[in-house]
Amino acid sequence: MRRTLPLPAACLAIAASLTLGGCIAKTALDVATAPVRMTGKAVDLATTSQSEADEKRGREIRKREERLGKLDRRYRDEIDRCDNGDAASCAAARATYAEIQAILPTVPVES
Repeated sequence: MRRTLPLPAACLAIAASLTLGGCIAKTALDVATAPVRMTGKAVDLATTSQSEADEKRGREIRKREERLGKLDRRYRDEIDRCDNGDAASCAAARATYAEIQAILPTVPVES
């Protein structure tokens, strides 16, 4: 004689098989697509977008402009002391001027 499950137990068994089937399919899909997602994230982290490159370039230019401003102030002070007869300040002013000339071509000129 064949045994049949009562209706509530049969419903639970069917619901469980459908639910687990969906979970297994979703897990299989996640496992299958994981390498593609990982590769995409790695490429995204390894590359620099144009806006990030522009921001980095802007920061570098601002640092050079700031350095140029500091050197200019120092050069003016050294020239003032040199004009008052301090020979060491004259030598320092020449060195500072050479440093200014080295940095100047790397700072873009605003139109």
